[in-house]
Amino acid sequence: MAKEAHPLTQFKLNMLPFADAASDGFPMPRLLRLSLFQISCGMAAAMLLGTLNRVMIVELSVPALLVAMMVALPVLIAPFRALLGFRSDNYRSAIGWKRVPYMWFGSLWQFGGLSIMPFSILILAGSQEWGPVWAGEVLAAMAFLMTGLGLHMTQTAGLALASDQASDETRPRVVALMYMMFLVGIGISAVIVGALLSNFSEMRLVQVVQGTAVVTLLLNIAAVWKQESMHPMSRAERAAPKAKFTDAWRDFAAGGMAGRLLLVVTIGTCAFSMQDVLLEPYGGEILGLSVSATTFLTAIWALGALVAFAMAARWLAKGISPYRMATWGALAGIFAFAVVIASEFVGGAVAFFIGASLIGFGGGLFAVAMLTGAMTMPVSGSAGRGLALGAWGAAQATALGIGTMLGGGIRDGARAFVPGGGEGSLAYSIVYQTEMVLLIATLILLRPLIRTAVASGQSTNSAKIGLSEFPT
Repeated sequence: MAKEAHPLTQFKLNMLPFADAASDGFPMPRLLRLSLFQISCGMAAAMLLGTLNRVMIVELSVPALLVAMMVALPVLIAPFRALLGFRSDNYRSAIGWKRVPYMWFGSLWQFGGLSIMPFSILILAGSQEWGPVWAGEVLAAMAFLMTGLGLHMTQTAGLALASDQASDETRPRVVALMYMMFLVGIGISAVIVGALLSNFSEMRLVQVVQGTAVVTLLLNIAAVWKQESMHPMSRAERAAPKAKFTDAWRDFAAGGMAGRLLLVVTIGTCAFSMQDVLLEPYGGEILGLSVSATTFLTAIWALGALVAFAMAARWLAKGISPYRMATWGALAGIFAFAVVIASEFVGGAVAFFIGASLIGFGGGLFAVAMLTGAMTMPVSGSAGRGLALGAWGAAQATALGIGTMLGGGIRDGARAFVPGGGEGSLAYSIVYQTEMVLLIATLILLRPLIRTAVASGQSTNSAKIGLSEFPT
């Protein structure tokens, strides 16, 4: 007689997130091992957008505009993700690998950028004994560019490899798990790096950033090991005519809703990203928080985004329009920035962390909703769904870089030219208020998309949060 499973054991199995993402050809241990590359990408994102901008602005006194430009450089490379994904789809080698070469060289770029980054930052901050005066800017730009290129190359090829290995039924859950691991990597690394930098020094900064580089390479090697099978190609197969990216892009650009959707993505993402290099300096300079305390902001943001992700899955299952969800995300962002502005006067650090979590929630809900809109948007001709998602990622990442630079530029400009802007939080408040205005503009631009989706009967009941092209 078969032994009946204990109710508590059955409950635990049902509660496991993404327990149904595995399949016979892609078991859970192998799936979790491949997801390690998302942990490394989350580490890099936490370093670039969390810890380093606070250290450069507050501890090393680097101008916020220059920091914003450096942090924005890796993001501005992201528009090439669509091309990178297209190239890895059609890559031809003698042994038949398509994704592994892109993941390997992406890992090398990422490792190299993080390795030289701390010394570049110290030179940029003035620790230079000889050489041209522009050496710091050039070296720092190279470090950020190398890290960004490696991050986008690794993540694009890695997500494509995960999608290749999964079955048609499990593919949306597999890639959703990959994105969840990216957020987990951001949160965990933010906590660890914050603890390691609690007693800040230049030598400790070098050790932490270069340690991150070593861990990145080890994680990516473990992730890609024996993941892609070899399919040797003949010389005739390698010499066959290749598909053209321009033909596929021309078919996509001919779509009706594409331009409006990308415009909403651009404006909304820019609104949420202008504070990326300013929240931690605001916490340190205005509220007097330590480096360790402000580094936890990245973990708080990731937690808010995870909550938004879970709620979006529930709402989509109920058939709620993704464009209505994007509206809710924008409204949450407006409220979040109001809370951050008020934290100097009411609530202090508690209100500040609540506002940061709401920014993560609003931004995460907006991003997931607009991605779902891109996934369900009709495409024609040779334009596939992957190209639509790649174009969405390009618009989102470009807006992220532009918003980051605008945030730093507006803050520095307000301090230099606005009466009283050099004192207190006025310069920061101007940036937050600008973001609120852009979110209001986003709400206005969303209305035609909602009407078009309703008029065309665009279904969301079967929408899956596959996130196969979700950028960093």
